Amino acid sequence: MALGVVQQIVGPATGTTQTYAVPLATEQIVPDDDLFLHVKNANGSACVLTFTDPGATPAGSAATNPTASVPATTGDKMIAVPRALMNPSTGTIQVAFSVQTSVSVALLRM
Repeated sequence: MALGVVQQIVGPATGTTQTYAVPLATEQIVPDDDLFLHVKNANGSACVLTFTDPGATPAGSAATNPTASVPATTGDKMIAVPRALMNPSTGTIQVAFSVQTSVSVALLRM
């Protein structure tokens, strides 16, 4: 996993310096309270994150995988990691990144 460990945001007395990494095409995230991804995109294309929804609708059809788009070149977004998307068989949330080159991410907790 390129994302590494969850980084805790600390109070105003000391602040926090985040460490960023280039994401893999698909990342597995262990859900946690108040967790989000900080995504910076310097790539010439938008970076679309696709969260795999392991559930199914009550009618039995496939669930819809939510997406978030980080704009090209100067995109910078904070994206909530919804605990509801945790796959009960793995205990993780799967997120795919459409581009990785010139993209940097940090997994943060408030």
